Amino acid sequence: MNRNALLGGAAAIAVAWGATPVFAQETINLTVATGHPEVFLWVKHIKETFIPTVDAELAKSGEVKINWTQGYGGTIVKLGSEVEAFQQGIIDVGQMSGVFNPATMGLLNLTYAMPFGPADARGVTAAVEAALTETEGALAKLEEATGVVYIGGGIAIDDYNIASTRELTKVADMNGVKLGGAGPNLAWLAGTGAVGVQGSYVSFYNDIKTGVYDGNIGWMTANVPAKLYEVAPNWNLTHFGAMYIGGMGVSKMQWDTFSDGTKAAFRTAAAAYTKAYFDEQEARYEAAKKTLVEAGGKLVEFDPAERTAWIKALPNPTAAWIKAAEARGEPAKAVLEAYRDKLKAAGFTYERDYLAE
Repeated sequence: MNRNALLGGAAAIAVAWGATPVFAQETINLTVATGHPEVFLWVKHIKETFIPTVDAELAKSGEVKINWTQGYGGTIVKLGSEVEAFQQGIIDVGQMSGVFNPATMGLLNLTYAMPFGPADARGVTAAVEAALTETEGALAKLEEATGVVYIGGGIAIDDYNIASTRELTKVADMNGVKLGGAGPNLAWLAGTGAVGVQGSYVSFYNDIKTGVYDGNIGWMTANVPAKLYEVAPNWNLTHFGAMYIGGMGVSKMQWDTFSDGTKAAFRTAAAAYTKAYFDEQEARYEAAKKTLVEAGGKLVEFDPAERTAWIKALPNPTAAWIKAAEARGEPAKAVLEAYRDKLKAAGFTYERDYLAE
C-alpha cells in the first residue's frame, strides 16, 4: 500500500472519530444487600425492578456501567445491622428501614407511632414521603445519623392484623396471649393483657409451632407465603393499618461521587421500584386471602366497639417515639403532624388524634 493510501485511510478514521465522540465508559462496583430473603416483595423488586431500571437508565447515555454484587437473605448483611454495613462500606445500596434499626433510622418508624391508621399502603407511603420531604431537616438529620442518602423508593406493608392459635374478637380474649412482632408494633398491645415477644418472619413459624408464642402481629401478603396459617390459623382483623417500612438508600460516600445523570437514574429506579412493589402487593392480597381460607385458615372479625375501646385506652403511642426521635435531634412531632395532615387531606381521619393530646 502506498503512502498516499495510508494517509487517506488515517484521514478517514480521523473524520469518523470527529463525527462520533469517543469516551471511556466508567464502571462502578456496587454491593446491594438485605437481611430479608427474596420471598419478600421489597427484596424481590430490588432484584427484578430497581437494579434493571438503574442499568437501563444508565445505558441511555452509556457513560456509566455498574458491576453489581447482590446478596439477600443475610448472606452479606444480617437483619438489623444494615446501618453499620453502610457505614463500614460493606454495602453501598440497600433499604433504609427503621423497624430493625430504630436507634439510627427510627424516624422512618413514624407510622408505627400512629397505629389504627388507613389500610391503603400506597396512600400511606405517599403521605410519609411527602411529610419527610417537606419537613425541614428531617431527611438531612437521617443522612447525618446514618451516612446514607434516602433516594425514594418508599414502600408500606398491607394492613397489619393478628394471626393466632385461637380466635380474638374482643380485648378480653387477648389476655395472656403471647404474640411475636417487631419492636415498634409490640407497643400496640399495651393495656390488652397480651404479651409481646420480639421476633420476625425469619422465626415466626417455628416459634409459634413450638409454643414460644401463640401468634404474630403481621400482614396478609407475608403471613400466607410463610404458611403461618398452618400454625396460627385465625386471622384476627384488628386493622392496625398499613405501615410504611422505609425506602431505598445509597451510601453518601458513593452518592457524592455520582454525576447528576447517575443520581437521576437511581431516583428513577426508586420510583419504578415503588410502583412495581405496590402493583404486585395489591394483586397478591386477594389471592393470599383466598389461599388462607382454602388452606383452613379463618378470617375473624374483631368487634368494632372493642377496637374503639382499645384505641381510646392505648397509652399514647406517639409520646415515647417523639421523645426518642427529638433526643436524636429529629423534627419528630412536625413529621407526624405533616403525615396526619396529608392523610386528612386525602380523606382519612384518625379515630383518635394522638397529637392533639
